[in-house]
Amino acid sequence: MRVGVLDIGSNTVNLLVADVHPGGRPLATTSRRTVLRLMRYLQPDGSLSEVAVRGLETAAAEAREVADAENVEELIATATSAVREAANGAEVIARIEAALGQPLQVLGGEDEARYTFLAVRRWFGWSAGQIMLFDIGGGSLELAAGSDELPEVAASAPLGAGRMTVEFLPSDPPDDAAISALRAHARTTLGPIAARFADQPSPDHVVGSSKAIRSLAKLAGYPVPGWSGIERMILPRAALKSWIPRLARIPAETRQELPGITADRTFQIVAAAVVVHQAMKAFDVDELEVSPWALREGVLLRYIEQLSGVPLP
Repeated sequence: MRVGVLDIGSNTVNLLVADVHPGGRPLATTSRRTVLRLMRYLQPDGSLSEVAVRGLETAAAEAREVADAENVEELIATATSAVREAANGAEVIARIEAALGQPLQVLGGEDEARYTFLAVRRWFGWSAGQIMLFDIGGGSLELAAGSDELPEVAASAPLGAGRMTVEFLPSDPPDDAAISALRAHARTTLGPIAARFADQPSPDHVVGSSKAIRSLAKLAGYPVPGWSGIERMILPRAALKSWIPRLARIPAETRQELPGITADRTFQIVAAAVVVHQAMKAFDVDELEVSPWALREGVLLRYIEQLSGVPLP
């Protein structure tokens, strides 16, 4: 059957359409992305502005049109940190649901981490052993670790690239003091979270799965041969650190000229780099392996298991 997964995130609204069957690998047919950068529209009281909500309604309605045109039999719609944490979240959810014509599943931060961890586990396989996951979005940073399909420990921190850009790096380009303040905030926030993971075995693979991490790996990382000839990207902590001051000096409008930095990431890529670097430092990680699968694929994989009679977590 043909299934769609709509991921309403803090930076983008992503639709993935795939053909699925029980026990099989999902075969993607269509992928569509709408850039909203919701953190720019966060009001002083914590609500999303009318402009943001209308943008969400439009993106949801367009996703429904694409799903119908692609003969999607089941559309799974999810929302993450920007929607769930907005002061007017209930109203925003109701309006998105009206535009979609169906209910919206609002994921908690740890749920995001679990679904993404499942996607990474399936991509890397059981032979990968113990996995540590880093996933940074626009509103939050998810972390998870374990040796099974679901992580033994999962956490979410309000350290998303869009959120941190608005709170700490509003100037373009940001100055050194702002970068230092963000670095200190990330370090303080990550300390207690890292302590929760202290009892976990040393990971066999440390994986980054977000679009921001993929962009940073194209900028500061390097490729290595992978399984079945598939190229893998590696993001070293030392190289990422060296790029942060250079990124910070470049105005946002010209960052997209750099390798891997797309137009929708230019404003928040500096904050993403600072937070990811601090997370790697907090967990004593030297490098990240980049996974092409993330939250949408995790949600899709769980749906396939439901078709097979495996209960959802």
